Amino acid sequence: MKLAIVTPEKNIYEGEVDELNINTAAGEISILPHHVNLFTKIEPGELILKISGKEQFMAITGGFLEINNNKVTILADYAVHADEIEVQKAMEARKRAEEILKKKESQLSERDFAQAQAAFTQALLELKVANRRHRKSIH
Repeated sequence: MKLAIVTPEKNIYEGEVDELNINTAAGEISILPHHVNLFTKIEPGELILKISGKEQFMAITGGFLEINNNKVTILADYAVHADEIEVQKAMEARKRAEEILKKKESQLSERDFAQAQAAFTQALLELKVANRRHRKSIH
């Protein structure tokens, strides 16, 4: 089946996949060829693609998924391939976000607080996916 993953910044992936696993508002789902048409919200988590029998991992922070006539389109807020995650950079981003979030809520605007929460979530997700990729390569 065809898959397209698009973020506001760029097209992350476009090509054929055998299967994908993704977190949705209703829980984790597996999508195989000829899946029923569907439109759903994506929750932050790990996206697993199976291409020619091999797994690829991605971190995705949310967005929407549409399945229509054996074509899957993911409109993601943010997505990154596990191989592109810079662990040190993600750890630094997590630390910065933690420091901002430790401030009293009254010291932060709603926008600053929301941005810090989003950065924290993104950093944690990247670290989780990078850790899983590292464990897979050890075995």
